[in-house]
Amino acid sequence: MIDEALKLYGTAEVAGAGNNPTILAWATEIGGDVAREYRADSIPWCGLFAAVVAKRAGKPLPVAPLWALSWAKFGTPASAPMLGDIVTFKRNGGGHVGLYVAEDATAYHVLGGNQGDAVSIVRIARERLFAARRPPYQVQPATVRPFRLAANGLLSTNEA
Repeated sequence: MIDEALKLYGTAEVAGAGNNPTILAWATEIGGDVAREYRADSIPWCGLFAAVVAKRAGKPLPVAPLWALSWAKFGTPASAPMLGDIVTFKRNGGGHVGLYVAEDATAYHVLGGNQGDAVSIVRIARERLFAARRPPYQVQPATVRPFRLAANGLLSTNEA
């Protein structure tokens, strides 16, 4: 899933009334309710990003994948997040979902969509973690392990 996510790194929504056709195409690619419900990149799209990444990696999607906290039922529980795990967070007004890439003493470094209105890596405070979930693997890659970094940069406080 990390490989698929990195291919989309830097994709950004269009400011104002316009829409990035790439982001809208992700909804069409997922299909069903997602394609019917997702009509503008001004709608929070972290769940849409997670869905397109999971689908392209051949992983099953949770019910209602546009809702960030739906991803707390994806895969299997992980007692501590590791590279490539889905991580969900609580925030004012809802939740956020992304992929764990690393951590420091106070935050997780998360690759996700709708972070600063783009696919990016941000630091999110550890205490906001709602759930960590391991994707289903036929054989778990050796890279699925924690990665520790020095704290660098501001904490993200609102991923909407």
